[in-house]
Amino acid sequence: MILKAIRLKNIFIGPLIGAFLLVGCTPVKDKVKNPQSVTPLASAVATAHPLATKAGIDILNQGGNAFDAAVAVSAVLAVVEPYSSGIGGGGFWLLHRASDHKQVMIDGRERAPLAATETLYQDKQGNVIPKLSVDGPLAAGIPGEPAALAHIAKQYGRLPLQTSLASAIRAAREGFKTDAYYHRMATFRRDLLASWPDAAKQFLDNGKVPAIGSRIVQPELADTLQALADQGRDGFYKGEIAKRLIKAVREAGGIWTQQDLDAYRIIERSPIKFRYRNNTVVSASPPSSGGVALATMLNILSEYSLNEMSAAERTHLIVEAMRRAYRDRSEYLGDSDFVNIPIKRLTDPDYAAGLRKTIQPENATPSSTLPGQPDASSGHHTTHFSILDKEGNRVAATLSINYPFGSGFVAKGTGVLLNDEMDDFSAKPGVPNVYGLVGAKANAIEPGKRPLSSMSPTFIETENGIAILGTPGGSRIITMALLGILESEKTTDPKKWVSLPRFHHQYLPDVIQHEAEAFTQDTTDELHRLSHTLKQVSSYGNMQAVYWDYQTGQVKAASDPRGVGQASVHQVD
Repeated sequence: MILKAIRLKNIFIGPLIGAFLLVGCTPVKDKVKNPQSVTPLASAVATAHPLATKAGIDILNQGGNAFDAAVAVSAVLAVVEPYSSGIGGGGFWLLHRASDHKQVMIDGRERAPLAATETLYQDKQGNVIPKLSVDGPLAAGIPGEPAALAHIAKQYGRLPLQTSLASAIRAAREGFKTDAYYHRMATFRRDLLASWPDAAKQFLDNGKVPAIGSRIVQPELADTLQALADQGRDGFYKGEIAKRLIKAVREAGGIWTQQDLDAYRIIERSPIKFRYRNNTVVSASPPSSGGVALATMLNILSEYSLNEMSAAERTHLIVEAMRRAYRDRSEYLGDSDFVNIPIKRLTDPDYAAGLRKTIQPENATPSSTLPGQPDASSGHHTTHFSILDKEGNRVAATLSINYPFGSGFVAKGTGVLLNDEMDDFSAKPGVPNVYGLVGAKANAIEPGKRPLSSMSPTFIETENGIAILGTPGGSRIITMALLGILESEKTTDPKKWVSLPRFHHQYLPDVIQHEAEAFTQDTTDELHRLSHTLKQVSSYGNMQAVYWDYQTGQVKAASDPRGVGQASVHQVD
């Protein structure tokens, strides 16, 4: 198949594989009730921080749509969750426009600088230099979030960018109060933040982690957001802000140039779309691995009556599906603009049927018997939000700067905390990244390339309604989305989706990671009998979900109890 790319001003569209990445052994027919004449009785916003939720609701109340609200929420999260996302980072925004049912993924993922090389983080002997791809400006890819926000506002929103960014500008200028989570993340990265003067000034208190309840004020970030509001994309990628970014990065050992900023483009990508039983699942396409992996796992599981099985039998089959999908992720996935990805094969039910035949019902498959190698994960400290407006427009968006507080570097005079997404590339095939995982050649560093991600904003469409969900969590994002989808078959209550105890398998290491409440002792004993290795981990993820019931018009929303977020439902007048 020949892949064609279409270039337009300030936007790159492609490569496109078909009109949508519709996957399956037969074409996806529209079995879902067409809600064109149905509108929800309420709008809803679920985010990881109350200030962001309030900003989204305020925009909807001012006459904005879900896309305007998404801009506002993204920007406020960039201010109040500096450990998770920011305008010095990027993300994926999955959009559904109700007027014409257009579905598109806005790819605002960071790009490698044009001077980057495959051996950028290696010494002369070919050894990877510790922390070079994690700490400091050399670890930073070219940010995509500012371009994405300007594009969404212009192409899909109805309010001026100045209006949608006003709450974020105010939060940066007036400050926000730190909470226990901020304190924990800042403590974790204190030494790094303290090593860069502008980061220390912005996020610490005389070199110490601010006390809980302290106010973080970011006047320079407010000025940068104002420039973006006033000038659109050029307010960040050109002019005075761009000059300050480049000067600060290069003086501190980075390799950014004005050409990098000029060349950055968001990409409108067709999402991955496939059938699972009576559901249509719409999720992120490469450079996210989420949609492809979800299709593989759900295609494998589609022939099992999971809800009629014991907890151990059900877990065993889900884990085996996870194991095989993550093996494929490690071997084949990367930036589809740079590597040839066999998406059609990986997402074909016939391919999944072959994988299903390799699953032994009475014994775990040793991952060492499956060819391939483990892959790098995307950042654990990411954020997600879900939005539905009164017209039926919807957004699921997952954003990141990778490791907590990204690279730890704030560019002088901008207030912009830079990401360390370059660590999501394979610094060298077979060598672990900051999460102890290693990558393959498909995800090697190349100039202008986007690193592989696990971010998986997702829609689940049924005859009876729509679910909007997603979560942070690094390599565990995809399995959390999987468990959320499977739970949505049992209940339409999003509170149950987001609070469900979680478990995860990613091929290698060959272990089921799980939260404390995930398994009973009987289930644990049975999984051990099936030769699974289990490891209890601390609670993870921060899922945000919305559900719209077509039959009643009712809207429900939920924010993960593991976090400090808030879900708000407002009745339509």
